[in-house]
Amino acid sequence: MSVISWIILGLLAGGIAKFLLPGRDPGGLIVTTLIGIAGSFVGGWLASKVLHRSISASFFDLPTWIAAIAGSLVLLIAYRIVFGNSRS
Repeated sequence: MSVISWIILGLLAGGIAKFLLPGRDPGGLIVTTLIGIAGSFVGGWLASKVLHRSISASFFDLPTWIAAIAGSLVLLIAYRIVFGNSRS
């Protein structure tokens, strides 16, 4: 996949991660979106390096999506731990 595809995947993965972890984030929608993009890169990298799972070149590959969403969730949780979480 190209970098543009990873960014689009990251935007969608960030939205799914936000849906799975509702609440008010300290940075708002833009920071959550950037966390989703970074999470897709982190998730893809971890899947390929740690789990030895090759990332498919196809945009609609389920393991690629799972890795991107998992990376987004990890970064979103870490962000909330570091910068606070005002759930309401």
